[in-house]
Amino acid sequence: VQLQASGGGLVQAGGSLTLSCAASGHSFEREARAWFRQAPGKKREFVAAISWSGGSTYYADAVKGRFSISRDNAENTIGLQMNRLKLEDTAVYYCAGSSGGTGSYMDSRKYRYWGRGTQVTVSS
Repeated sequence: VQLQASGGGLVQAGGSLTLSCAASGHSFEREARAWFRQAPGKKREFVAAISWSGGSTYYADAVKGRFSISRDNAENTIGLQMNRLKLEDTAVYYCAGSSGGTGSYMDSRKYRYWGRGTQVTVSS
């Protein structure tokens, strides 16, 4: 199973980026998907999650109103639209996929599969 995140890069504060995560080797059609991030010297933290149907989405307070998570089950992908980026959004962003995991969508323990991450750097 592989999760490949892409779309990261360098952007000025106030700008936008769109991340994408493609999965292979496993269908996540009936599974929750999520994005987490880890800034230098900090623990990995929850960013956004989406239910298998896309009917429910969850966001960290820090990104609510600026980020939007989406999924395309036919393509086995998820996306993260990031708007009005701030310096504190700088981090490596990881996509994750559940496999029958229970518990809170915001809890990393719910997710069995993880991608390697893509770097997002926001400059002033």
